[in-house]
Amino acid sequence: MSDTAVKTPPAAPPTPPVKRDRGRLLKALAWIALLVVLLAIPLYLDAAWLKAGQYMMIGGVGAIGLTLLVGQAGQLSLAHAFFLLAGATGYTVLSGPTDDERVSGLGLDPGLSLVGAVVITAVLGLAFAPVSGRLRGIYLGVASLSLVFLGLYLGQSAERLTGGTSTGRTPEPFSLFGFPFTNGGPEIILLGVPIRQAERLWYLFLLLTVLAFVVARAAVSSRVGRSWRAVRDNEAAASVMGVSVTRAKAGAFAVSSAYAGLAGAMTVLWFDILKPDESEFGTYGINISIAFLAMVIIGGLGSVPGALVGALIVNGLPQVLSLYSADLGWFSGTGDGALTPILVSSFVYGAAIILVVLFEPGGLAAIGRRLTRRLTPARKPHLPEEQGI
Repeated sequence: MSDTAVKTPPAAPPTPPVKRDRGRLLKALAWIALLVVLLAIPLYLDAAWLKAGQYMMIGGVGAIGLTLLVGQAGQLSLAHAFFLLAGATGYTVLSGPTDDERVSGLGLDPGLSLVGAVVITAVLGLAFAPVSGRLRGIYLGVASLSLVFLGLYLGQSAERLTGGTSTGRTPEPFSLFGFPFTNGGPEIILLGVPIRQAERLWYLFLLLTVLAFVVARAAVSSRVGRSWRAVRDNEAAASVMGVSVTRAKAGAFAVSSAYAGLAGAMTVLWFDILKPDESEFGTYGINISIAFLAMVIIGGLGSVPGALVGALIVNGLPQVLSLYSADLGWFSGTGDGALTPILVSSFVYGAAIILVVLFEPGGLAAIGRRLTRRLTPARKPHLPEEQGI
């Protein structure tokens, strides 16, 4: 061989298995510690704070579904509020009593009704597939936005289903295998703390959030997640590799809609009333769709843990401000221009979106990944989220 031949530099030594296992162990212990804290919270916080935490978990479930669609599959959607209303209506109608002359109900078991609401919203997402398969980008976003106004119109018109905008209708209290998640039923005392409705709903919402998180993480690292990212990056290349672009887009919309439907059923249980809004700025209006989009942008597009952190900020901040303002005397103005917790929160997460877009497009998830790399031994990333996706 010639002396001028280029010499290949030696490959970097692989990370020892012991260090890799130590990093995985530390991460698993961190998740277990977080779960233990969340399980213990109802034993130390009062009902008002538990109510705030439940609303954050509602946002987390919905944000996970949206980050799968927008961040993983690259499909812009502003229709999340529509699917929230569909899920809330589905649960209320399926579980509602059959002998009420004012509204319709099927009298199904609440647990089965919850599953049915998720299935209904997934089917509605599939019905939108012909549109999502032909549009992309801002055009798809505008087309999906029309569903929000359609949902508000149908919700106000179909009073037999929703109860109308004046009175609404009360959902059936949730129960699972005969165990009620209300103040009734058997008395449960855990470490001297009575487990009533607020605590029971906390554990129910925590279970649903954990299930939503685990399923999403599995989908991201599976063949389904890889097909979504292939379509997001280059539809032509994905088609050449054998990925059905239309099927991938339809599947992403169906999964995202199912998550929104679950969040909608949780919402109606949280409010204890189904009441379609009279304007686009209510509980199921365009502002809710924008709030969910803010969650996934702040948390990091495509990151499942980032979606939870984004929901913690966007849904949690107004709840926390409302609780603290009562003690500190904030937001006591009575004029039309008075600041409110919701208005201040909108300013805060609006500014957070600008800062993320300008300085950290990867969102809070990218910051978390950098911190994790500094605290754990270096290793080759293998999950899509670890690769910056």
